[in-house]
Amino acid sequence: MTGPEDLWRAAVEARSKAHARYSRFAVGCALRTEGGGVHLGANIENASFPEGWCAETSAIAHMIMAAQGDADRRIAELVVVADHHPPLTPCGGCRQRLAEFGSASTMVHGADLEAIRASWTLAELLPAAFSLEGDG
Repeated sequence: MTGPEDLWRAAVEARSKAHARYSRFAVGCALRTEGGGVHLGANIENASFPEGWCAETSAIAHMIMAAQGDADRRIAELVVVADHHPPLTPCGGCRQRLAEFGSASTMVHGADLEAIRASWTLAELLPAAFSLEGDG
């Protein structure tokens, strides 16, 4: 099973594939599922800014398309990387998307191009997530 450093390296590689033609702000994401699968994403912009995809959204899409079972659809941990100080956290929309496929204890790591710089649980980033169960 990979650790956060392996996810960081994968997120840096994913960032290199970003289509950030308009903002010039490339972001990469690597997530690991509870089943152990690793999925990558990068931000993908288009001329109808801001109608592109965040890196987290594209990683989630890859996860769903590759899923073979429930554990392959549950996010255990992820790293978001950008050339930015302080490290990024997922935007509000992505936090809710992560809540859809993660849990309160899902670890979210913010990183720059050199290392992971900060870590939070998803509950810390989104304490009142929408859910069908109404349990946040």
